[in-house]
Formats: sequence, C-alpha cells, structure tokens
Amino acid sequence: MANYQELANLVWNVADDVLRCLFKQHEYGDITLPFLVMRRLDCILDENERKEKAINAYNQFKDKVSEDTLPPIIRRAINTSFYNTSQYDLSRLKADPNNIRLNFENYLAGFSKDVRDIIENFNLEGFIERLHKNNRLFIFCDKFTEVDLHPNKVDNHTMGQIFEELLRRFSEMSNETSGEHYTPRDVVRLLVSLLFAEHREDLRGQGVIRSIFDPCCGTGGMLTIGKEYFREQINPDADIRLLGQELNAQTYAICKSDMLITGEEPDNVRHGSSLSDDQFQGQRFDYMITNPPFGVSWKSDESVVKAEAQTANGRFSAGTPRTSDGSLLFLQHMLSKMENRGSRIGIVFNGSPLFTGDAGSGKSEIRRWIIEKD
Repeated sequence: MANYQELANLVWNVADDVLRCLFKQHEYGDITLPFLVMRRLDCILDENERKEKAINAYNQFKDKVSEDTLPPIIRRAINTSFYNTSQYDLSRLKADPNNIRLNFENYLAGFSKDVRDIIENFNLEGFIERLHKNNRLFIFCDKFTEVDLHPNKVDNHTMGQIFEELLRRFSEMSNETSGEHYTPRDVVRLLVSLLFAEHREDLRGQGVIRSIFDPCCGTGGMLTIGKEYFREQINPDADIRLLGQELNAQTYAICKSDMLITGEEPDNVRHGSSLSDDQFQGQRFDYMITNPPFGVSWKSDESVVKAEAQTANGRFSAGTPRTSDGSLLFLQHMLSKMENRGSRIGIVFNGSPLFTGDAGSGKSEIRRWIIEKD
C-alpha cells in the first residue's frame, strides 16, 4: 500500500504547481479537496469496469423505470453506494481539451445524488470558472490523473489519512477558519481515550454494535478517530456506526466526502443546525463526542430553542444560557440522546460553561439540573 505522506505531498505539489498566483494559498483546499474526492471515486469506479456497467444500466433502464427506482438498480449493478453515468471522468476529459468546461459539467452531472450534494456544498462553481478563464481547468484535471488512488494501491484507511493530512495543511494556512472545523488530533485522541475508558471488557468479543455521534462534526475527525481507537484498542471486530450533523456547508461536504471515500455511510452525515434543526430527532446513541463552537452566538436558533425550553420534555427544559455562548445547549442536546441503558459523552469546553453565571442564572440552572438528574 502507498505511503499516505508521499501521496499527500504529491497532491499538495499538484495544487501548488497549478494554483499558484491564481489563487491565494488559503483557497487551495477549497479546490483541491473536492478534486481529490472525485479522483478517488473515479479510481473506485474504474475497478471491475464499474463505470461502463453503470452507463449500461442507466441506458437500459432510464426509459423503463421511475427516477426514484433507477439509482438502486444502478448501485446493485456495480455494487457500490455511488455511481457516475457520464461518459467522462478526470482521465477521459483529457481527450477533448477544447470542450473541457462543457464536458466537465457533464461529468459532474453524471454522479449520483449523494456525490452531487457533496460537490454542491463545496461551492466549486466560482473556482471552476476562474480555472477555466485562465486556461488551467484542463491542466488541473490532467495533473490529478497522475495521482493513483486506486483501491488496490490505497486502502480506505490510508485514504482517510491522506484526507486528514491535507486538511491539516490547508487549515493551517487559514487562521481565520482553521479553529472552526479542525480540532488538534492529540486533543481528539485524549478525549476518545477518556470516552472509552470504562467497560472495556464488556465491549470485547463478537456481535458488538455501537454508535458514535457528533452534533458539531465539522470535517468528521472526532468520528473517524473514535472508530479507529475503538477498533485498535478495544475490539477490532466491532460494528461501529458513525453519525454526525454539521452546520457549515463546506465542512459538511468535507465530512460527507470522507465518509464516502473511506467506505462509511455518507447519509449518516447531515446538514443543518443541531440546535434548531435536529436531523436525528428521536434517535439515541451509545457514545457522543464533540467540540462545540466556543463563545458563538445562538441568536439564529433562539426562537426554536426557547420554544422547546418551555416544553417539559424538551431538550432545553433545564434552561438556556446567554445567547452569546451556546456550548451548554449542545451538551443538553447530547444528553437528550442518551440511551436508557446509559451512554458516555465527551465534550470540549473552555472555562466559561463550567463556572460562569450566578446562582439562578441560565448556566447555573443547567449545571444544577445535570447534577441533580445524575
């Protein structure tokens, strides 16, 4: 198997060679990560002639079945969770450089709905237009075909490492956004080790099924490291389900991409505010882990949150903190999703939610409620 550092360096160099002087360095990730996803998907579809089989299944059934029925038929035909019915991929685009923009759009439109959703949330349109106007779209597509991400060369684990390494580098370029969606990996590993510290013996053996949920999942690092730790340190045979929700469109796209290219279930990652638009309403989870935004206003969620706070069994019935910091709201959201048999929650706080707020204030009442309810 290929070394993830070498492949990450190769992708980094492709970005630097083609994008330099046209884009600012902190924009590299916005363009490179979706192309990395597309290249990986192309390589998977290239295996066992899946691409041709998908096109054949599409042509055979497109006029015979409904639009809702067609996707599962194609997926069964090629045994993957996604597909592309365009005649193009990044390699085939090289055959017609004069029509690169038109053909590129055809290529994107050929992907299955979950992949199109990812690409749309990356907001690629403006970047693609700039590449095309400066005669670099063809070059960028061409350069990415030099990166071999075929599954027999790069397994899912290594692919996830490449993704994380590039994400770390791109995040470090942008001081403005890195803290919003990237938690240092040593912090995540510490939190994960604490999360799984108890009941280790009960988690060994066959037939163990557990869920890990992150309501502010960002790019998905806590989820993937949580599963990796569980498999390596506790039970390699366990069935671990990863689920998460993310508000930011781009980081949601990155997380869903990571799930897709590493063989997880991408539909378990959902877009929207966990506070006012709970995409997992009524569901409960074994383990929950998150790094909620520090000191970020929740005014945009205020009407929904305060309405639910008035409901006896609502998520926020214990009270609400000041609108300048919603950290304790995310904790209450997670507490509402604890299994009846018990769950474990790991959450990163700064000092504020732990001690600020006078007796009788929103924060104080929430802390009292948590302690009294054990």
